[in-house]
Amino acid sequence: MKILYEKNLNFYAKKLRRAGNLAEVILWDALKKDQLGYRFLRQRPIGSHIVDFYCHSLALAIEIDGRATHDGRIEQDFRRQKALEALGITVVRFKDSDVRYRLEAVVESIKLEILRLASSPPPLEKEEKSSGSQARHLL
Repeated sequence: MKILYEKNLNFYAKKLRRAGNLAEVILWDALKKDQLGYRFLRQRPIGSHIVDFYCHSLALAIEIDGRATHDGRIEQDFRRQKALEALGITVVRFKDSDVRYRLEAVVESIKLEILRLASSPPPLEKEEKSSGSQARHLL
């Protein structure tokens, strides 16, 4: 499945990668170079959003909720997550403090999510009706 995004987000994603907060840098060290068996990208544009980490082959987004960026934005994050899920992307969220002080537990949670996604069959997107009329979505 090809993920489309707004091209103007490339500039902002690059800026976010350079300015990454401590929790993002810590988690990136655990995810980069396919250490968990899958390739993750950092600050990846998807649709009209930028996710902290993204694995295309699993359609898995990882978000870190920090106090500075998350306080007062719970409703916005909820809408954003629903938009990503509507694209077939699984979103996993962690608190900034958990990444900083409980990294092993966070990485273990990510490994479990990878196993769950890797062992489940891909969803069927469309199935033609036998009458040849309009396709229906199976999700």
